[in-house]
Amino acid sequence: MTSPGARLRSHWNLPDSPPSTALMGIVNVTPDSFFDGGKYDSTETAVEQGLRLASEGAHILDVGGESTRPGSGEVSYEEEIARVVPVLKELHRRAGVPLSIDTRKSAVAAAGVSAGARVINDVTALTHDPDLARVAASNDTGLVLSHIRGTPKTMQSQPHYDNVLQDVRDDLARSLDLALRAGVSEAGIAIDPGIGFGKTLKHNLILIRHLFELRSLGFPILLGPSRKSFLGSLLDLPVEKRLEGTIAVCTWAVHEGADLLRIHDVKEVGRAVRVAEAIAAEGV
Repeated sequence: MTSPGARLRSHWNLPDSPPSTALMGIVNVTPDSFFDGGKYDSTETAVEQGLRLASEGAHILDVGGESTRPGSGEVSYEEEIARVVPVLKELHRRAGVPLSIDTRKSAVAAAGVSAGARVINDVTALTHDPDLARVAASNDTGLVLSHIRGTPKTMQSQPHYDNVLQDVRDDLARSLDLALRAGVSEAGIAIDPGIGFGKTLKHNLILIRHLFELRSLGFPILLGPSRKSFLGSLLDLPVEKRLEGTIAVCTWAVHEGADLLRIHDVKEVGRAVRVAEAIAAEGV
């Protein structure tokens, strides 16, 4: 029987050869993202960054035009479209890998798909704009459902869970039900526990430690730990010095069966993933 991860690779047009953990390279076309805000906020610099990540081994590029860092406000859909569509069009023409549009708005998702995106990455798991599921269904795109409590502006204001692993699982199950009832292809859906999105340091560590338990939902798992603030809390380091922490989480995620990693540092994480997968393969 074909595994959920294999079905996802086919639906998203990802390579079906190793590594079994696919790498999603981050392209933020924003002035204010927490790590690379302002670095790639023009079409030319964003396209250059996307091409570089693809050359370093990214299997898919995730292009976003609105920062969802803790405390960030909302960008109008018109501005978001103006930021991402030219980048998506050029990367679709030149990058040679599938593209994802990182947005919580259905209008932006529709524009992104028209510009060449194969996947919609919704950081709110349909809680912000449920109509996004209709866009995914009508275009037969992939869909990432990423868990969040609150909004990016409010999510880190005393987040609370009775049991974070069970609560996140239950919230994702509800979002999956919405997506499937809207007609989104089961083969194209991935789930993301939403590290750093309405979670304390302890919440994040529990979710990473027990990542495999989310497989009971029956869908591939994407993890996005790249350079996030929980690593800064653990290591007492600024964002530009969190690469080693990112690599540590990503190698653990390989052990826990993650299907995709959303990362800024494709070359470095990719090398670590290859080693981790080689070790895991020897235990089979």
